[in-house]
Amino acid sequence: MVTAQGQHLKLPFFEVFKRVLFITVGAVLMGVGLEIFLVPNNIIDGGITGISIMLSYLTDVPLGLFLFLLNLPFLFLGYKQIGKTFALSTLYGVAVMSLTTYLLHEVDPLTIDEFLASIFGGMVLGVGVGLVIRFGGSLDGTEIVAILFSKKLPFSVGEIVMFANLFILSSAGFVFSWDRAMYSLIAYYIAYKMIDIVIEGFDESKAVWIISDEYREIGEAIMSRLGRGVTYLNGEGGFTGGDKKVLFVVVTRLEEAKLKSIVTDMDPGAFLAVGNIHDVKGGRFKKRDIH
Repeated sequence: MVTAQGQHLKLPFFEVFKRVLFITVGAVLMGVGLEIFLVPNNIIDGGITGISIMLSYLTDVPLGLFLFLLNLPFLFLGYKQIGKTFALSTLYGVAVMSLTTYLLHEVDPLTIDEFLASIFGGMVLGVGVGLVIRFGGSLDGTEIVAILFSKKLPFSVGEIVMFANLFILSSAGFVFSWDRAMYSLIAYYIAYKMIDIVIEGFDESKAVWIISDEYREIGEAIMSRLGRGVTYLNGEGGFTGGDKKVLFVVVTRLEEAKLKSIVTDMDPGAFLAVGNIHDVKGGRFKKRDIH
């Protein structure tokens, strides 16, 4: 960790242990998803992993060796851009993933059904990658390359990663077959969704803005029935120029429907806007007991 003055602070032992533990678990799951599901069925993932799978198939060189060696240059290349902690976490995760694929290479796959392999392989792989990302690492050098290129190209990091992965996944059609390329797209999509779930969690937060003349009653109902804190903001109507009160509240995805019901019951004409929030810290977001 680095302070604003550039002083390095050591992470507490528990935080370091937790990071190492979950990066290890995530990297092992990534290896399991590859060697137990995808690789035996000639289904690839995106990024450096997909390139490594195809090179391993064409050369008979162990997959783990390609995974490790192909990621190394990008770690060194992006060292100054991503920071020491992220680089070391990524290096460790890639090493564990590579070792796992090597140890599992001779293990029989759980299924030879390509559709099942793409679904369950994508799920396991996505959970593994999501854990590693959530705890400060990465398992693929493609993102590092995208960060570097995004500074020189008129594209975002996400767009560069998407273009690269579409090209890599399409290449599976030439190396294996076009049906394997389509299965690879299925696996990649499922993995992408699982990564989102792991990073954001099932209990995704929602930010809600409410404008109503019944703001006080609505605010009290939200606090008493949902147990959530409410903030009253001062606003001004654009057309009328009159003063308005804006209610701001953060709820979970599961509480969204109940909140909308509360607002509609008290003021059917109330303005209500809902947005996704990926992370909530501090304040009084923790739900208080409702008696």
